[in-house]
Amino acid sequence: MSQHCCHEHDHAPRNATPELAGIAATAEPRWSSLRIDAMDCPTEERLIRDALGKVQAIEALEFNLMQRLLRVRHRFEDVEPLQRLIESLGMQAVPLAEGAPAAAPAQAKKPWWPLALAGLAALAAEACEWFGGGPQWLTAGLAILAILGAGLPTYKKGWIALKNRNLNINALMSIAVTGALLIGQWPEAAMVSVLFAIAELIEARSLERARDAIRGLLQLAPEQATVFEDGEWRERPARDVQPGARLRVRPGERIALDGEVLGGRSSVNQAPITGESLPVEKDLGDPLFAGTINGEGELEYRATRAANDSTLARIIHAVEAAQGSRAPTQRFVDQFSRIYTPVVILIAVLTALLPPLLFDGVWLDWLYRALVLLVIACPCALVISTPVTIVSGLAAAARGGILVKGGVFLELGRKLAWVALDKTGTLTEGRPRQTDIELLRAHEQDPRALAASLAARSDHPVSQAVARAAEADNIALYAVERLAALPGRGVTGLIDGRTYHLGNHRLVEELGLCSSELETRLDALEAQGKTVVALCSEHAVLALFAVADTVRDSSREAIGQLHALGVKTLMLSGDNPHTVQTIASQVGMDDARGNLLPEDKLAEIGRRQSGGVPVGMVGDGINDAPALARADIGFAMGAAGTDTAIETAGVALMDDDLRKLPQFIRLSRRTHAVLMQNISLALGIKAVFLALTLMGEGTLWMAVFADMGASLLVVFNGLRLLSPPSLRERGRG
Repeated sequence: MSQHCCHEHDHAPRNATPELAGIAATAEPRWSSLRIDAMDCPTEERLIRDALGKVQAIEALEFNLMQRLLRVRHRFEDVEPLQRLIESLGMQAVPLAEGAPAAAPAQAKKPWWPLALAGLAALAAEACEWFGGGPQWLTAGLAILAILGAGLPTYKKGWIALKNRNLNINALMSIAVTGALLIGQWPEAAMVSVLFAIAELIEARSLERARDAIRGLLQLAPEQATVFEDGEWRERPARDVQPGARLRVRPGERIALDGEVLGGRSSVNQAPITGESLPVEKDLGDPLFAGTINGEGELEYRATRAANDSTLARIIHAVEAAQGSRAPTQRFVDQFSRIYTPVVILIAVLTALLPPLLFDGVWLDWLYRALVLLVIACPCALVISTPVTIVSGLAAAARGGILVKGGVFLELGRKLAWVALDKTGTLTEGRPRQTDIELLRAHEQDPRALAASLAARSDHPVSQAVARAAEADNIALYAVERLAALPGRGVTGLIDGRTYHLGNHRLVEELGLCSSELETRLDALEAQGKTVVALCSEHAVLALFAVADTVRDSSREAIGQLHALGVKTLMLSGDNPHTVQTIASQVGMDDARGNLLPEDKLAEIGRRQSGGVPVGMVGDGINDAPALARADIGFAMGAAGTDTAIETAGVALMDDDLRKLPQFIRLSRRTHAVLMQNISLALGIKAVFLALTLMGEGTLWMAVFADMGASLLVVFNGLRLLSPPSLRERGRG
C-alpha cells in the first residue's frame, strides 16, 4: 500500500536512531509480532516499510492494518532493535506472544476540547476575513491558534515523513498549510487544518466499526467457565481449563470451551459458529462449540480442546490471517496509487511554475492552485476503500457461518462458472442405512459378520452403514489383520488367515470376479438409487449389501439458487453411475460423473478449468483433498466439527447447509460491486476537483472536503456489507 490518511494518532518522534539500519544480524531468522497502535493506515505502513526495508537483518514484513499488527521476519536476538526503529518513526511497538489474539483493542478516546477550541478559532479567523472585523494580526493570531490546536499532530507526522523522504498525506497537508500561510491565506490555512483533523477523527471512528466485527468474535466465548474440581463446582478462567475437565453450563449461558456432552439435554444456538438459524438439540455424546448459547436445559460436558484451540479460536485466527492477505483489487489499487501521487505532485509543480513563466500568470494565484493540487495528490479514498470493503465482507461471511480464507477467494467467488460437488455427505445426509442383503454363495462363516468386521474399521459412510446394521442385529465381529484401505474401491483384510475384500463395482471388476448375472443384480439395485458393496473372497463374490442415503432438503434449493446465479453444477462421486444419475436428477444437477477415483476427480476438475474457466469444488476437506486443492476455490462442508477443513479449504462452510454456497457467491458479487463503486467514486471526485482547480474554481478547504469526504463515503459504503439488512438479504437468497 502507499500513502493514506485515516487516524488521529499523535506520534511525535523521540530520539531517532538511524544507526540501527546498520545493526548486524546475530541470530537465526525468526518471526516476531508487534502491535503498533499508531499504525492503522497505509500512510504508516509505507513509512515503516521504507524504514525497516533498509535493514539487512530484516527479511520480510507482513502488515495487518485493520488489526494494527506487524509481523517481522528478522535475525535479531530480540525485538528491542525493532522497537527502537519504529520508535524513531514516532510510533510505539508492543511485542505480542506467539498465539496471542491479533484483534486490536479499542482505542482510548482523546479529549475533544482542543479540536473544538481550534474550530472556534478558525471560524473567528474566517469571520474577521469576511466582515473585516479586526486587524490583520488578529486574523493571523486566530489562524495560528487554530493550526496549533488542530494541525500540530499533522505537522509532527509530516516532518517524520519528510525526513524519511516520504510524501504522504501528512507531509502534503503540512506543505499546503504552510504554503497558504506564506501567501497570506491565514483563515483558509486554519480552516483546512481543522477540517482535516475532524475528517481524520470521523474516519478513524468509522474504521473502528470494521475492527469491532472481529473483536465481536473474540467476545463470543465467556472468560469464565464453571469447572468440577475437588468435589465441587468452581468458577475458573476459561483459558486455564485443560482438555478432559468436566464443566457445566446453565440455561442461557454461553459455552466456554469446545466439548462433548456428558449429561443433560438442551437445545443450543450454534448461529455464532455455524450460522444455523434454528437451535440444535444436544444429548449425550453430542459436540459443543465455544461461543454458542445454551438453551432451556443445564448441560454437563467434557472439554475436548483448550480455549486457544477451540473452533471459535481457529475461526478468529483464520479471519485475522485472511485480513493480512491482499486481494487482487487491493494489489491493483496499491500499484495505481504509487503512480498517481507522483504524477499529481508533478502537475502541481508545473501548475505553480509554467503559467507565470510562460504566460505572465499571477504567481500567487497559480501557487495557490498548486497547493490545492497537493491536497488532491493523496489517494486516501482510493487506498482505504479496498481493505475496509474486503474486511467487512470477510466479517459478514464469518457471522453467517462462512469462513473465507482471504480476499482472493472473496473476489474470485463471483466468477465461478462451475461448482463440482461430492455426493455422500455433501448432497446427501451422509448417514446411509443398509436396505438390502443378497447372499450369493454359501460360506462356512457368516458373510454379514465378515463384511461388518471389515466395514467397522473404515471411515467411509457406506461401510459405516453396513457396520451399524450388523451392530443393531448383535452380530459378533471377527478379528481383522492387515486391514488396508483401497482408495476409491473399498477395504481388504485377513480374517482367520483368509483374504476378504469389501468394495464397490470397480473393485469386483479389478478382482476379475464380475459376471453377467452379477451385473444384472447390481444394475437392478443401482437403478433404485442405492449404493452396492460386495463382499468377496479371493475366488468369488459372497454377498451384496445395498445402502441408501437421503438427499438433504437444502440440496435441491441450493442447486436451484446456483442455477439462478448462472452457475452450473457437477456431481463427482466414487459411487456407481446409476446411483449418481438418480441423485443428480433428484436435485437437478447439470452433469454427473460416477465411478471416479480421487485422481479421476482431479482430472475432471482440470478438464473443466480448460480455457481459464473458474471451478469450485465442494467436499469434506479430507477425502477430496486433491480435487479441493486443484479447484480455483475449495469449499469444505461441515467444517465446525473437523480439525483440518478450516486449514485446507479456501472457504469453509461451518455446517452442512449447502445454501451457504450461493450465499457466498452473492456476497462475492456484492463485495465486487461495492469495490467498483468505491474506486469509481474516489477517482471520479479526484478528477472533478483536479479540473476545477486547474480552472481556478477550487479552494483548499474544498479540496480537503473532497479528499476526506470521498474517504468517508467509501468507508461507509464498504461498511454496508456488515449491515443487518444486507445479511438478511443474503439469507433469503
